[in-house]
Amino acid sequence: MTDSLGPRLKVGVIVPATNTSAQPEMEAMRPAGVTNHTSRMPTQDLSIADDVGSLISSYRDATHRAIEHLTPCSPHCVVIGFSPEIYWDGPGAHERVLASMKSAAGGVPVTMSPDALREALDAHEARRIALITPYVPAGDDTASRFFTDTGYDVVTVRGLGCSNPARIAHVSETQLRDTIKDIDTDAVDAIVQIGTNVALARLAATAETWIGKPVISNNTALYWHALRHNGIEDRVHGLGSLLSHH
Repeated sequence: MTDSLGPRLKVGVIVPATNTSAQPEMEAMRPAGVTNHTSRMPTQDLSIADDVGSLISSYRDATHRAIEHLTPCSPHCVVIGFSPEIYWDGPGAHERVLASMKSAAGGVPVTMSPDALREALDAHEARRIALITPYVPAGDDTASRFFTDTGYDVVTVRGLGCSNPARIAHVSETQLRDTIKDIDTDAVDAIVQIGTNVALARLAATAETWIGKPVISNNTALYWHALRHNGIEDRVHGLGSLLSHH
């Protein structure tokens, strides 16, 4: 027998306790017959202005605990809606971290930001990127280095300077709009935003019409990757070209 509301796919979503953007944005992306099931990591709203590394370390065990709390509902796949942990240790650590997440999830497919964003950029045939992060400079440098080490040309990086995780959700559409316009140049193939508590999905779709190139939201890339890798090919409109055309 199949789940009555999610006969096509049950998506497990892991987010930090402070994150208020990923859950509603991914719910807006959900096709008919697909259901989302969110588990929250037990995390505190610690400062990221002083020591991003300590904050990330505190999240590692919390991610696995959230997955364990999710698995009793038997999701078909799991989306990890938390990205800094993966960028922090560089590309070489990704396969090890991904394997640990899959193990915690009982072997079901797991989507993480590095894979989702790489495939999103490949879908758009984009190599030169402008990067938006929610972080302070230490986090900006780490995220930029991850993409550079993965083979992309990071033309510019712009941090939104959020001092703690909860405040990331307070970044306004006006600030995001101005940031996109400011970092877009002829040298850029696509704009990429990381940080799952930044609510960019709908604005990204509008911004693509202003600048004539892809604007890739972290949450959109994660959910798109989960859908496509689990047999859901529905085109979802109003949330950017990634979901509507790829």
